[in-house]
Amino acid sequence: MKIVTRFAFACAAVTLAAIPPASAEALKDLAGKTHYHGIAFARSGSATLLLATHNGLFAVDSNGEATQVSLVQDYMGFSPNPADPLTYFASGHPSGGGNSGFLASTDGGATWKQLSAGDGGPVDFHQMDVSPADPKTIYGAYGGLQASRDGGETWSVMGEPPAALIAIAASSVKAEQIYAATKNGLHMSVDAGASWQPLFFDGEVVSAIKAGPNGTLLAFVLGRGFVKTTEDKPRDWTVLSNGFENAIPLHVAVDPADGNHLALTTQANDVLESRDGGATWTPFGKTP
Repeated sequence: MKIVTRFAFACAAVTLAAIPPASAEALKDLAGKTHYHGIAFARSGSATLLLATHNGLFAVDSNGEATQVSLVQDYMGFSPNPADPLTYFASGHPSGGGNSGFLASTDGGATWKQLSAGDGGPVDFHQMDVSPADPKTIYGAYGGLQASRDGGETWSVMGEPPAALIAIAASSVKAEQIYAATKNGLHMSVDAGASWQPLFFDGEVVSAIKAGPNGTLLAFVLGRGFVKTTEDKPRDWTVLSNGFENAIPLHVAVDPADGNHLALTTQANDVLESRDGGATWTPFGKTP
């Protein structure tokens, strides 16, 4: 498998534009125009997925047709609020350049406002996540690992994240517990990012990590594949699938209505879907 060592994309400033008229395009066409920085299952409206991109937020229907729903700006970090189906959080760059700070949308991603500049900001969280155990607890990486315990209004730097950080995932069972996927294995913190310990896959590239329902953990490890464990047995991993060839999953979403329904994006802008908990994958919109 070809190992891609660059997981972040350069972000150029773009010109602010009004929300375009609703016109759908196929995911394969969208993939040629932008980069995907986050994914979530939509919990309201007719869309199935939301894709956070270099050029705004896109709603994707079950046929794989994508429609832009937000203004043009670069969403480098993107997370749903587990407690509110209309609320999403993001960070990145406004269309005119610079950093956006910590953003929130309460209308399904159509409009956004800055809740906070973050600590030492305005921040640009490339890695961020909301705790399913306590949705008021949010984590983001910028100038260290930052944490908010009031829904994003105020932030504190807790400590340094592990080196070569790729992604973070907040535990679904403990608000103070967080996982870090890195180019040198999977790490865990039990004190909100103040300190870290190696957990598993030492020396291996872990490109994606996601806490699922009922204490499950999902990850992608180069050379091993898409793997699963539970938070109470975090060293007992099972390989679910390894048929991605040169594609490297980066962002994973779990359908809150069905824990076996997964979606992910890759470094090549693929959007894939699994209906069996990660054992098999198909291009999104082409599931039988």
